Amino acid sequence: MHPIEFTVELTGERAVTIPDDVAAQLPKTGRARVIILPATDSSDAEWRRAAYEQFLRDDAAEDAIYDTYK
Repeated sequence: MHPIEFTVELTGERAVTIPDDVAAQLPKTGRARVIILPATDSSDAEWRRAAYEQFLRDDAAEDAIYDTYK
């Protein structure tokens, strides 16, 4: 399987437009797997950071060496 990645703007429609240059790379027939990865917003990143910090607070003192890794 050869992945082809591209970015599109979601507009609320029930269809996603494949750019012409990407469509040219696709086989004419067959099956394809489609995975949609929506962009995360900043509040999601903030929530993940806060959750990670809380997780580290619950560590034992001897695990403090790992607090510098992210």
